[in-house]
Amino acid sequence: MLTHLAIRDFAVVTAAELEFDAGLTVISGETGAGKSLLVDALGFLSGQRADSGMVRHGAERAELHAEFDLAASDAARQWLLEQELDDGDACQLRRTLRADGGSRAWINGRPAPLSQLATLAGLLVEIHGQHEHQALLSRASQLALLDAFGGHGARLEAVAAAAAHWNALLRERDALARAREGRPGDVAERGEWLEHQLAELDREPIDPAAIADLDAAHRRQAHSSALIAACDAALAQLDGDVHAAVPRQLRQLQGTLAGVQEHEPRLAEVDAMLDAAAIQIDEAGVLLERIRADLDVDPAQFDELERRIARLHELSRKHRVSPDGLAAQRDALAAELDALRNAAVRLEALDGEITAAAAAWRTAADALGKARAKAGKALSKATTALIAELGMGGGRFEVAIEPVEGDRPDPQGGERVEFLVSANAGQPPRPLRKVASGGELSRISLAIEVAALGHDAVPTMVFDEVDSGIGGATAEIVGQKLRALGATRQVLCVTHLPQVAAQGHRHYRVSKAQDAGVTRSAVQLLDAGERQEELARMLGGVEVSTEARAAAKRLLEGAEAGS
Repeated sequence: MLTHLAIRDFAVVTAAELEFDAGLTVISGETGAGKSLLVDALGFLSGQRADSGMVRHGAERAELHAEFDLAASDAARQWLLEQELDDGDACQLRRTLRADGGSRAWINGRPAPLSQLATLAGLLVEIHGQHEHQALLSRASQLALLDAFGGHGARLEAVAAAAAHWNALLRERDALARAREGRPGDVAERGEWLEHQLAELDREPIDPAAIADLDAAHRRQAHSSALIAACDAALAQLDGDVHAAVPRQLRQLQGTLAGVQEHEPRLAEVDAMLDAAAIQIDEAGVLLERIRADLDVDPAQFDELERRIARLHELSRKHRVSPDGLAAQRDALAAELDALRNAAVRLEALDGEITAAAAAWRTAADALGKARAKAGKALSKATTALIAELGMGGGRFEVAIEPVEGDRPDPQGGERVEFLVSANAGQPPRPLRKVASGGELSRISLAIEVAALGHDAVPTMVFDEVDSGIGGATAEIVGQKLRALGATRQVLCVTHLPQVAAQGHRHYRVSKAQDAGVTRSAVQLLDAGERQEELARMLGGVEVSTEARAAAKRLLEGAEAGS
């Protein structure tokens, strides 16, 4: 959800900061005041092509900054995590445009290419207007919306899992076939080479534990003379002929303290500690004698250990792994050899597994296809009814479902969809992306969104001049539908109709003024009184009458009563 938008030196806006919340936010203003510039700003932040003409005259650069709360936008949060651009539940988009045409973008304070900015913005904001790119025109987005409308999540997962399994088996079969087809000599040579490599590795103890034991034995032999000397000296100190060996010193110390122990009870604790020390020293002596007995200077054994270590390093260089990785390399080569030996058997088994996987995918895809057909009829009926309510009597909306051709399993199922519309009675339905009228397109998009009750994943929807070419009761219905949509999604709407503006949960007004011959725009959040005055202006023109104010009050009261 969009929470904050800051604009500086963009078109005729010197500086503006807007705070947003859930629900429907409406934006109004006099003709030419620049109320659609807020939509332009979001479009620019969504990665649209830079136009240096959007930099305010006399400024060096335009700067836009938007903040989003991702608490209800799992797709955007996951994308940021995958791109290592995440920053908790917050997201900041920033873009600058220099007067010379240069442009830069940032995501959460880190520089980002426009492609990343556009991808992320597509998960956050969907703009419905007369000229902006609309995600709803994409057939992929249409399919996603239909699946969301029908609640097909579990069926989609089943189809995707079945397709992944089928594709994995197909890849395995292709790899085995390529290895064998037309090159039996290559397969035989590879098998012989693998056997030779495995025999070579099996001649050496290459498990990590064996290598550790070999290293320890080598170190002992390399330092055997020093070890023997150290052990002999230590044994002499402990229990040898050296004057005042350690055990004798301890016994003498205990005797000295025994004569005075009765005068100081705490000396008994010291005596116990000395007893424990004597026991530890005795045990240390036994272990030293065992170690000394194992030590021997053996040049022949040392040479053998050197040879074995050199052989291990030679194998490591040959296989381009560390000595500790030789065992894993051996296992990998053995697995490959086993696969080669059993390729024919595996190929035969794969045919059966692929047949079963294909049947499983088709079963899952058929179930999804039937669910899509049912959801398509429901969405078509609901949207057609709403199109009529929005002032396009005789209009029709259809969800066309087409089979996908191909011999490979598709993780999205066995069909694609196309949204078709007919704006007027008697006209054949055409793809939504080919509808010419921007006003009609905006209203049709609104009808689809309301019918789907915001089931698509994009949390913020922007409607620019959605009420173009309508008025009266139809305008009020448009406003009511936008407010209803705001119950499930954040909705921003630029409007010139008081019936629509009255339905907003909050209201911004864009105004313009002349400053030294230069037109500048300002944006203001209206309180209750200011809002009634703005609606009265929209109803009555420049001269606001008492009747216009009364009518504005009735519109606001009606919107509140209908909530």
